[in-house]
Amino acid sequence: QGGGECDEAENQRWPPWLKPLLATSFFGQCKMHADAHKCECNMYCLDCVNGALCSQCLAYHHGHHAIQIRRSSYHDVIRVSEIQKVLDITGVQTYIINSARVVFLNERPQPRPGKGVTNTCDVCERSLLDTFRFCSLGCKIVGTSGEFRGRKRHAGGKKMKLKLKKAAASDSDDSSTITSGGSDKSSVVQSFSPSTPPATANSYRSAKRRKGIPHRSPFGSLIVEF
Repeated sequence: QGGGECDEAENQRWPPWLKPLLATSFFGQCKMHADAHKCECNMYCLDCVNGALCSQCLAYHHGHHAIQIRRSSYHDVIRVSEIQKVLDITGVQTYIINSARVVFLNERPQPRPGKGVTNTCDVCERSLLDTFRFCSLGCKIVGTSGEFRGRKRHAGGKKMKLKLKKAAASDSDDSSTITSGGSDKSSVVQSFSPSTPPATANSYRSAKRRKGIPHRSPFGSLIVEF
């Protein structure tokens, strides 16, 4: 019962046409007007909520609120000037495409955010400007729902745990190196300079042996022959 109440509250939070709109496939050929010059389905009626429409279909939706869907890099977008009249898009990043400001309908996951990126979408982790939380309308629905716990924060926590484990292992290795090598400085020096070879018995004896003071033999021991 509690789950049903939650779902009902979520549905009331958004207009009834929004989720069906995001689930609709656009830019296909209209089956009813296949012979028409313009039969690409890039329109949507917010009053009827009955799928994608072509420009010929609009004749049957006279007086209804219809919006046009556009495409950018194989992703569906809608102009801000159209959608902001019927929906709050606060927190969703906008883009300028063909001199018009637009928002994307659905998420666009990005495997590797660009270098220096400090902010990403709360849901799909796409790179964003710092003032936005979501990359699309779909991500805003997911990210503001009561059941959403934050995939990005969750993933960040796992990464942090992994870093801590690696750091702990690294600390353990460093401590064993320091114990065997003496001080930090000595261990660093040893890692860059060749180690001294172990002393052998011969080298030990040669090290102990000292040169004696040279003595001249006495004159009496000299044999002089004429």
